Amino acid sequence: MRLYAKLAAASKYLALTGICVLAFSVRLFSIVKYESVIHEFDPYFNYRVTQFLTKEGFYEMWNWFDDRTWYPLGRVIGGTVYPGLIFTAGTIYRILHFFHVPIHVQEVCVLTAPLFSAFCALACYGLVSQARSHGAGLLAAFFVAIVPSYISRSVAGSFDNEGVAIFALVNVFYWFVKTVNSGSLADAVVLVASYGYMVMSWGGYSFIINLLPLYCLACIFFGRLNGRLYVAFAPLVALGTAISCSIPVVGFNAVLMSEHFGAFFAFIVLHVALLVSYVRRMLSTKHFVILASMVLTVAIALGALAASVVVAYVAKSPTLGWTGRSMTLLDPTYASRFVPIIASVSEHQPPQWSSYIMDLHMLVMLAPAGILACLHRLTDASLFLVLYGLTAVYFSGVMIRLMLVLAPAVCCLSAVALSDLMYVLCGSMRCWKPRFTFSTANDSATAAGEGGGEGASKAPPTPGAAPSPAAPSTKDAVAPSTPDEPTSVKKKTRSRVPSKAAASAAGSKLYALPLLVCGALLGMILVILGLYVVHCIHASADMYSSPSIVLQSPRRDGGVHVFDDFREAYAWLRHNTHPDAKVASWWDYGYQTTAMANRTVIVDNNTWNTSHIATVGRAMSSSEAKAWSIYRALDVEYVFVVFGGLVGYPSDDINKFLWMVRIGGGVYPEIKEPDYLTPEGDYRVDARGTKTMLNSLMYKLSYYDFADESQLSTGQRGVDRVRGYLIGKLNVKLNYFEEVFTSQHWMMRIYRVRDQPLRDPTSRAGKKGKAANRRG
Repeated sequence: MRLYAKLAAASKYLALTGICVLAFSVRLFSIVKYESVIHEFDPYFNYRVTQFLTKEGFYEMWNWFDDRTWYPLGRVIGGTVYPGLIFTAGTIYRILHFFHVPIHVQEVCVLTAPLFSAFCALACYGLVSQARSHGAGLLAAFFVAIVPSYISRSVAGSFDNEGVAIFALVNVFYWFVKTVNSGSLADAVVLVASYGYMVMSWGGYSFIINLLPLYCLACIFFGRLNGRLYVAFAPLVALGTAISCSIPVVGFNAVLMSEHFGAFFAFIVLHVALLVSYVRRMLSTKHFVILASMVLTVAIALGALAASVVVAYVAKSPTLGWTGRSMTLLDPTYASRFVPIIASVSEHQPPQWSSYIMDLHMLVMLAPAGILACLHRLTDASLFLVLYGLTAVYFSGVMIRLMLVLAPAVCCLSAVALSDLMYVLCGSMRCWKPRFTFSTANDSATAAGEGGGEGASKAPPTPGAAPSPAAPSTKDAVAPSTPDEPTSVKKKTRSRVPSKAAASAAGSKLYALPLLVCGALLGMILVILGLYVVHCIHASADMYSSPSIVLQSPRRDGGVHVFDDFREAYAWLRHNTHPDAKVASWWDYGYQTTAMANRTVIVDNNTWNTSHIATVGRAMSSSEAKAWSIYRALDVEYVFVVFGGLVGYPSDDINKFLWMVRIGGGVYPEIKEPDYLTPEGDYRVDARGTKTMLNSLMYKLSYYDFADESQLSTGQRGVDRVRGYLIGKLNVKLNYFEEVFTSQHWMMRIYRVRDQPLRDPTSRAGKKGKAANRRG
């Protein structure tokens, strides 16, 4: 048995090692297909801060005032960033260089997310092992290692907060469930430390601080209150809140915002419930009722007073003490009605049903079965999995970004369901164990010649029937020997009967399925798992590995055409403008501009100042002369736009323009969205487009000289390949801005803000004509 236990443990560790290697390697397609490069937009800010940290140190980074962003306001980095990811990458870099491993900080940033995806698989294994079994834990680790929803934000180069935050999230859940199961103070200490790391890493920590109180209240309601729950929850709320307050980006919001009030309420209810339980054990029923009535009266009065104070405090805030993103989760229409800056972000939109199939595949079918399996064998840990899954489903339905939070929950629940199913199938197959019977050589020959006889093995029970506990054991089912032959000439033959041990282990609850059904179901499971692996590899290689900074498209000859316009434009800014130049663009490109061009920007992806972003939106929505005045007031020297009309790139600024109008109009009333829409309410840039739209700065900067270039490139003069029609104004003139750079595929267009506008020859000719008429 010791050898068997050692082999089982070795197999488990070997499987976990293979899963970790799989989780890491499946995220390297972006390096293999493209190159080692930072992806998307936000990761460039994290990379830039990590560079500063590795050069200047942790203390300097914590006090860094960045004057190259949000000109002329600037930004205090230490007080506006979740430092968990940056500190993690900086620590890894320092450790590697301590051991004389010569690696660039960019490579550390590129590989951080794949590394922590392997850690997340281990955390999921631990969570499900605490809730169910080690076999289910291995399945959960395997599922989360390659689930596309998690891969989408953890491929190599995705140096964003979620790269480490999803591991931190699951790790907190693992230590919480482990503490609930063990009641150990040591586990509670690790739980608090894990929660502190989660708060440092991502603003999604508010999901934890609301889910755990919900679980605590559910345990009290279902009569599962015990000391182990107190050890797990009470220190987390008390010490975790103190740690949260010490992180500058959170500060006293940990005690002042409504997002955290649920934890304090559950903290109070937990203490009251434990006190009531203690007093009830100490007093008789009569005395307890008397005391309870007195205390209840006082408690109701004090509770009403406290509730009125909280309501009065919360009512002062227009959002009732919730952040804009939290209000969007509670009311999905809130952002579109009041905060267009939040609604304009694509990852804040609700997902389509196809997104669940694409990002979760077969787990969508298994997760509901996992919830039923957890409820069937309800424990403290399985109750937590159920609540985690249900809340994650709701929040993912409001905001597609929170599919990341749903992915580990679905993987854990699916692992529970599949583990239970395989337990039933393997248990049924064990009920049909082969046994050895002994017969003489003559009986064997007779059985072979006649197709049966007394020496033939017994027929198995009726397929599909539950095995009887009284079924004969292997030792009792020995075939009688022929009297004419000695028993030493016996020969082994095999037959299948349900063993007594397996039948009694199955009992009346385990339905023994026929062997054919078990084999078919196991084969089907293997096929589905194979399809899941193929789908996940396809998603990682072809869908989520493409960096937004470098694009590819297939050519007719089977090759690949590379679009490197973004880096081309940022390199031009870096090498052809003076270091203190101010660059304006839409906020999407602010982080990339500061990191790759090293130039000062007006707005960036932090979006902390809506009025500043609205000013840029107002400039883009205004006429050329008015936009020139706005940019000159902000000391802007260069303006660039992203344009995809020539090559068919759909994520350009023309398609984002209405969000600029809405955000600008939210602060400046003269910007009205209907002025940019046709009478039918359509947004168009062709001949049916409105005069305001065709005269806006965004239209002019995008389509300047476009008609001639499209004639040369595609043979279709003025046809926008994204919008699919002829633009409304072909001959675009610029008097206040000067084109200084256009990338190879016209995806990046950079303009200089003139010191003085050009003289308009048309207006001068008109003035001369009027003067001649007066003289005549």
